[in-house]
Amino acid sequence: MQAEHLAQAANLIWGLDPKVVATSIVVVCYLILFSEKLNRAVVALLGACVMIFSGILTQAQALKGIDFNTISLLVGMMTIVGISEKSGMFQYVAIWGAQRVKANPRGLLVVLAVVTAMFSAFLDNVTTVLLIAPVTFKITQKLDINPYPYLLLEIFASNIGGTATLIGDPPNILLGSSLGLSFMDFVKELTPIVIVTMAVIILAFDIVYKKRIKTTLRRQVEVMKINAAESITDKGLLIKSLFVLFMVIAGFISAEHLHIANGTIAIFGAAVLLLLYTLGNSHSERDHKVESILGVVDWTTIFFFSGLFVIVYGLEETGVLKMLGQMFIELTDRSIEKATILIIWTSAILSSAIDNIPFVATMIPMIKSMEADMGGREAMMPVWWALSLGACFGGNGTLIGASANVIVAGMAQREGHPIHFMRFLLWSIPVMLTSVAIATVFLYIQYF
Repeated sequence: MQAEHLAQAANLIWGLDPKVVATSIVVVCYLILFSEKLNRAVVALLGACVMIFSGILTQAQALKGIDFNTISLLVGMMTIVGISEKSGMFQYVAIWGAQRVKANPRGLLVVLAVVTAMFSAFLDNVTTVLLIAPVTFKITQKLDINPYPYLLLEIFASNIGGTATLIGDPPNILLGSSLGLSFMDFVKELTPIVIVTMAVIILAFDIVYKKRIKTTLRRQVEVMKINAAESITDKGLLIKSLFVLFMVIAGFISAEHLHIANGTIAIFGAAVLLLLYTLGNSHSERDHKVESILGVVDWTTIFFFSGLFVIVYGLEETGVLKMLGQMFIELTDRSIEKATILIIWTSAILSSAIDNIPFVATMIPMIKSMEADMGGREAMMPVWWALSLGACFGGNGTLIGASANVIVAGMAQREGHPIHFMRFLLWSIPVMLTSVAIATVFLYIQYF
């Protein structure tokens, strides 16, 4: 009755079918988002407010549409990473890894790719490349080799590695929260695919670049002389950060047995680390530290997610997504196999050209509406994993496919090693197609 009342309200205010109004709001918002003419948080919040002003949603419904578990998970992990990186631990691992392979250029290619992928599984991709890229420039400069192949592989590794876990990439956070999937669900289903994909991509890079990345023994010795321990700027903070990180990951792993949401675990971990970080400081210093760390949180992304949830909820409430779901069911002849293959490839292609966050946020309620007609949640799991894999792997398709790509390109430009859009495609398209093909084979063998 309430939905019918709101539909009548929207019809009364706009003189149009509520479905048309909601769809128009979403289309306009997404077009502006994809054009990048305005800040994405501003666009999402304006769109959310228009959903309310139009009568599509009430304010109470709009708040109900926001997934606060996702918001909490993002804020918590951003806070933990913001504090942890001040210890220098991430730079230490990269330098330590380079020295373990005796600064051999080919070994370095493998080490930096693996480190990037592993960090991306637990940190956000942008933070990972911001930490690893400067170390890459430092080491390749000492070795007098071109950083280009290393930077390319780090871009691909950040997007592939982030696919492996619940917290590695925003699409997975959205899926995990919406479907109630655990940390280990993602690890069991996606990590094997990520490992095989990374191995194939690294092997391809090694074959192509092994004769081009050569250095002298003297320059390798220079890298071996770097004191990795100097990267650790605060040993006490390092111990505190590692303790909290391990506890939070352990919490994620056991969350399904504890019946505690991942967002709560992340926020608790952030609060504990903030306490440890500021313990013993004076009142003014403590407040300054807390404000500084909270300033590191990407509030643009947080408000973008909040507004996006409301916009998509407006589509859901008016029945637009259910209607699209029914059309998709007819298109795939109610075949889970056809739906899985169509979703993974469509997601990958679209995510290489547009932001995968609004795409996944829209697809989740649409696919949910299909579950009753397609055999239920358990039967639909390959489709859900296909959405995750396609959206995350698709970020490698173009230079604008993921934020990490743009960040690395900007840093490379400043260092005098520009990554051009068309030249990037020579690697990105084969990498994206190969990774999605590997994922498709895995899903087919496991489920069909």
